[in-house]
Amino acid sequence: MKTPKILVIGDLMIDHYIVGNCSRISPEAPVQVIEVSKEENRLGGACNVANNLIALGAEVALCGVIGQDHKGQELLEMMSALNIQTSMILADAKRPTTQKSRVLVSHQQILRVDRESREALDESILESLFANIVKEIDSFDGMILSDYGKGVLTAQMCERIIRLANEHRKIVLCDPKGNDYSKYRNATLLTPNKNEIYEATGIAIKTEKDIVQALEFLKNQCQIRFPLVTLSEDGIAILEDEMRVFPTCAREVYDVTGAGDSVIAGLCYVLSQGGSINQACEFANIVAGIVVGKVGSAVATQEEIGSFGRGKILQTRIEDKIIESPKELPKNCKIVFTNGCFDILHRGHTQYLQQAKKLGDVLVVGLNTDDSVRAIKGADRPINAQEDRAYLLASLECVDYVILFDDLTPRDLIGQIMPSVLVKGADYEGKEVVGSEFAQEVHLIEFCEGRSTTRLIEKIKEQR
Repeated sequence: MKTPKILVIGDLMIDHYIVGNCSRISPEAPVQVIEVSKEENRLGGACNVANNLIALGAEVALCGVIGQDHKGQELLEMMSALNIQTSMILADAKRPTTQKSRVLVSHQQILRVDRESREALDESILESLFANIVKEIDSFDGMILSDYGKGVLTAQMCERIIRLANEHRKIVLCDPKGNDYSKYRNATLLTPNKNEIYEATGIAIKTEKDIVQALEFLKNQCQIRFPLVTLSEDGIAILEDEMRVFPTCAREVYDVTGAGDSVIAGLCYVLSQGGSINQACEFANIVAGIVVGKVGSAVATQEEIGSFGRGKILQTRIEDKIIESPKELPKNCKIVFTNGCFDILHRGHTQYLQQAKKLGDVLVVGLNTDDSVRAIKGADRPINAQEDRAYLLASLECVDYVILFDDLTPRDLIGQIMPSVLVKGADYEGKEVVGSEFAQEVHLIEFCEGRSTTRLIEKIKEQR
């Protein structure tokens, strides 16, 4: 898969860590005395999301606000050192760069001190941020809104960004804040934890029934494509036709700081490459499982992910490639569509599909159902049932998705998908291609000489 380019928009901050030991109580007051052994700054907030994405192998740009101070300059230098694009970051002289200082003793956080401003940003700054997003949106595969309630992601800003993302067919994932999720309406997904979803829905997560009710609220009230909640040590729950829980992959838990950033980074990394939501949840669990085994804001590297038994970061399950609706297709890539019966898969089919795949990012194959094949080919067809034909097609590396359709032609399906490229055989030269009005271009591919399902069937009959 290609390297995804992801835009992270939100609240930028420094995570400042003071690490030490404690062996006595102060004589001045009943408080611990910490002997400092180490002090360091790390990327925090939306910057930590970007850091996680860089570690996974993505290209990343940040959009947000810092103060015109030495902390802001330090933050820019830290991001530039990681090759995070910073040209969409603005400096505001009226506010300090946000810094969260944490005091840790024996891997445990005992105190946090925040330096920040929660005052509303000037409208001119928000307009400049949005103008930058409009200008650059087509260069990104996906977007993340990392909301820490510091002023960048106002309700109006979120609504405008999500509307823009949908207009440009980009996925947009939101790490929500507060109790009103209406500002995230029509996002691809949100990543609330149990406490956050309770704050937004009033439903305490204690049973599976509670999870379903809370996720149905997100789906119905916010029109979220993939209603999801993170369940801490229990993993991730998602609601589609039914609820599914993806168990956690954590081996040891030292610090949950930044775990939510790791989850949303993992989800976006997979979805922005055209992966399924199931793949994304499994991958995000692995990323978060590694991160909570470290102290402070941390990241998971590709090597560490491989140590979890994943030789390849994205393992595609054949079943996940067989989908029921075009709504499950990625929105941010060049989709190539072709269709057929593919009754007895042969070399001609595979060469045709391999060439089709080269024309874009994602190859979608529309597959005639058994009833449809019988109506077209006759009562003695198909030879192989639709479930078997779909599985064989999905097992091909060049095929990204398979969708069954029951009509005699794929016109309605093509109209729902609106592919960038519609592919047919070269025998359509000079003929009308069904559904061509819904595609940006039509491409004809030469068939492999002498290979066809009909000839195979005739040969089998002759040898009886």
